[in-house]
Amino acid sequence: MKSKNSKRKILVECKNVWKIYNEGTHAEVRALQNVNMKIKEGDFVSIEGPSGSGKSTILHCIGCLDTPTRGKVYIGGQDISKLNQTELAMIRRNKIGFVFQFFNVIPSLTALQNVELPMTFAGLNEAERKRKAKELLEKVGLGKRADHKPSELSGGETQRVAIARAMANDPILLLADEPTGNLDSKSGKEIIDIFAKLNKEGRTVVVITHDPSISEHAKIRLKIKDGTII
Repeated sequence: MKSKNSKRKILVECKNVWKIYNEGTHAEVRALQNVNMKIKEGDFVSIEGPSGSGKSTILHCIGCLDTPTRGKVYIGGQDISKLNQTELAMIRRNKIGFVFQFFNVIPSLTALQNVELPMTFAGLNEAERKRKAKELLEKVGLGKRADHKPSELSGGETQRVAIARAMANDPILLLADEPTGNLDSKSGKEIIDIFAKLNKEGRTVVVITHDPSISEHAKIRLKIKDGTII
């Protein structure tokens, strides 16, 4: 999966990206201002900055959860500003895996069922879903906890379930928003190690973080302030 550095393709590109809320009013907020950024296949990127700096807005734009007010965002060379909501949803389902600070797993489902869910939406048959979900849980060290519900798991274990779920449809891009922000230091380190392992296998990883230990693993460290990469 991993290619030579000289041949790595640009996976994500932001060109002169602005995100303005309430544009033209007294309450106008410039969440992003003229952001330019390139992320290549196999990169491990951390995006750091204080609260309100625009970190999550960048993640929402490159994750096809939002579109810029001005400028262009390309995912795999595709200009997402030209896509409708259904097409954006297809990119999120097939090309991007998300991991959030508060896990966002479904409490009534087991770990295995949570990981199966994206594959259900993608139309995989039951046998293939279960096989792949078990394999992904093994990969994050939860093979023996597959039948446990989130209430029976620790925070670190629940975040591992979320990572396995994010990998369910074999995304080309893994996006994480403060993935260790709700964990103790030991659990946080285990989560960082999983991201580092996935990156070494060739997965492209982008992490929004306040955690300096994540930044130490990143190949590229970007800092943002007042909506601008500095």
